[in-house]
Amino acid sequence: MDNEKVKVLLAEDDKNLGTILKSYLEAKGYPATLCVNGQEAFIEFNKNEYDFCIVDVMMPVKDGFSLVKDIRNIDKKVPILFLTAKSMQEDKLKGFEIGADDYLTKPFNMEELLARMEAILRRIRVEEKEGPEGDVYKLGKMEFNVVRQTLCMDKEEVKLTSKESALLKLLCQNLNEVVDRSVALNKIWLDDSYFNARSMDVYITKLRKYLKMDPSVELLNVHGVGFKLVTL
Repeated sequence: MDNEKVKVLLAEDDKNLGTILKSYLEAKGYPATLCVNGQEAFIEFNKNEYDFCIVDVMMPVKDGFSLVKDIRNIDKKVPILFLTAKSMQEDKLKGFEIGADDYLTKPFNMEELLARMEAILRRIRVEEKEGPEGDVYKLGKMEFNVVRQTLCMDKEEVKLTSKESALLKLLCQNLNEVVDRSVALNKIWLDDSYFNARSMDVYITKLRKYLKMDPSVELLNVHGVGFKLVTL
């Protein structure tokens, strides 16, 4: 996925900021489509293919959270970065919970936005280059397909987001061994800040819920160290 091929959907109701962001992204080689509310952005997402979404939380007609929920119902893989003027951690955690890959709090630096965006894209490129070997893991009666980002048992299938899939893959690669929290944070979130640790806990909780399909598989907390995926 080269940057010149990465089409960006930009949902931002502040037309001045949106226009500046669009111009900046296009100057950096990322063609962008600007939408001024969530409903317009969702219609545009359904009409055309996009490789990255930048979504403001506070928008008229349909807010950013609602927009991302709708997008995730039809596409679990497209990377999503939230822009938010809110400083409440609960709002940011909610963003991760519904499937965002990252967030930036306004006001922000354009270079930081680009750096976060390209960090997400680099991780996706690495995952795409890993090839078919090791892309399917057996977990008890379940099957985890890394490429399709699905967890299946019998006829039941759960679609995972990119971060859920990356975290579960890391746990599968270290099955029955402890994965250190800082290792997981630096590998998937790219740094081990307190807030990223909180967001990882949200994803661990979601993975535990999915893994309940097979009671013989457990995701354990190892106090003060990290997590351990085990099969009984």
